Amino acid sequence: MNDVFLRACAGRKTDYKPVWLMRQAGRYLPEYQKVRSKVDFLTLCKTPELAAEVTMQPVDILNVDVAILFSDILIPVEPMGMRLEFSENRGPIFHNPVRTAADIQALRAIDSPTDVPYVLEAIRLLKQSLKVPLIGFSGAPFTLATYMIEGGSSRNFIHTKRMMYQAPDQFHALMKLVSSVVTEYLLAQIRAGVDTVQIFDSWVGALSPHDFEQYALPYVQEIIRAVRQAERKVPIIYFAFNSSGMMDQVKKAGADIYGLDWRIDIAKAVDQLDRKYVVQGNFDPCALFGTRETIHAEVQRILEGARYAPNHIFNLGHGILPETPVDNAKAMVDAVHEISLRAL
Repeated sequence: MNDVFLRACAGRKTDYKPVWLMRQAGRYLPEYQKVRSKVDFLTLCKTPELAAEVTMQPVDILNVDVAILFSDILIPVEPMGMRLEFSENRGPIFHNPVRTAADIQALRAIDSPTDVPYVLEAIRLLKQSLKVPLIGFSGAPFTLATYMIEGGSSRNFIHTKRMMYQAPDQFHALMKLVSSVVTEYLLAQIRAGVDTVQIFDSWVGALSPHDFEQYALPYVQEIIRAVRQAERKVPIIYFAFNSSGMMDQVKKAGADIYGLDWRIDIAKAVDQLDRKYVVQGNFDPCALFGTRETIHAEVQRILEGARYAPNHIFNLGHGILPETPVDNAKAMVDAVHEISLRAL
């Protein structure tokens, strides 16, 4: 197996920098579109053979160094008692948002082998054929709670923050339950065979540093401590999107690798992380609309900026956009491999 990604996660020397892309199995790939045209999004997530097929596509097409399971962060939330729909125009929608203490009491914890067996089966299928490591993942508690409270995506998270400020005990009760679900879900993925786990905190940037420490960070820390007790030890990546203003707080999460978006200079982030942690990122997804020359230059700039970290996993600063030319994504991957191989 190509283990350059796992060696980088451990902070060990690698012959070149590993690279993958968030949402690398997605709509920018014609091969994905062909599969997706036959089924709706949730059916794709819940059909192990199809989920495994699209997970492998970018490994073969782009030559990335790791696969990430095709799924969605809201998959483990649905069996808690949430009525989930994916709308083509509005994205994820929960038809029974959580707003009251009674709503929280109506929710339940999940048992992954019973409630999301298709996720674990997709992992098992992939481990039979993949020649690169496999990343499993979950949303972080705060991000999942925002979807549950808002009923979908939000700009201002008014309902979430109203609960935080008006009914903090109620908010913490929800966070505690969601944390238990995330912990169980990640541990089940590890038992099924994933080599690494990533915790996506997509909306935590909506919080102030103070509120992050009070309402979100303790639950991420609790999950990471629990995952570290797993029988199989795997690297843990924490990606707190839009959190460049609170790196001092984010680094307390206890992860092995910290994902960075493009809003922070990567050299500055490495210093703020005390040059102690492996970093992942942080190419702006929109920079993939540039020329091969501009893509090459941006790759080189980011690689140089991360040189004082224990190691660097090259990635985008957020998910790849559906309109991205596949050839440009390939050009980025090739540039990472070629430039870092020459430099090391």
